[in-house]
Amino acid sequence: MQSRLDFFGNPLAGKVLRHINSAGKIASESGLPTATQELVKIRASQINGCGFCTDMHTKDATAAGETQLRLNLVAAWREAKVFTDAERAALELAEEGTRLADAAGGVTDEVWANAASHYDEEQLVALVSLIAIINAYNRINVINQQPAGDYQPGQFG
Repeated sequence: MQSRLDFFGNPLAGKVLRHINSAGKIASESGLPTATQELVKIRASQINGCGFCTDMHTKDATAAGETQLRLNLVAAWREAKVFTDAERAALELAEEGTRLADAAGGVTDEVWANAASHYDEEQLVALVSLIAIINAYNRINVINQQPAGDYQPGQFG
């Protein structure tokens, strides 16, 4: 598979990606646990069928110390007993926030209340922001048919 555009080499794309990266950096430095951040990025990427982002975030999570067992079970987190209640709440919010078109009304009050019971306002802002940012990246990479498999942890700085 070859990408439709050299998105990483295009000057305009570079400007766009710098802004998205800046927003992602701010959200990632919020105090939301790193493991939670990576789990959310992985789950949204799985839902969106973004192989490039799934590859990147599973490798980044591994480099940060995440276990292979937990990574293997992200797609089946509801049935897995390896995630905390807070992580489950974040994964559920990520799923509903990613599948907006599938449910009239978007994220339910119940899902929001569950997330809010585990995270403070700053962490919720970070979580919502990360969900939006990873969905933007997923769309860029899926539309562009960005190939997966070659990512190296830390590759993008």
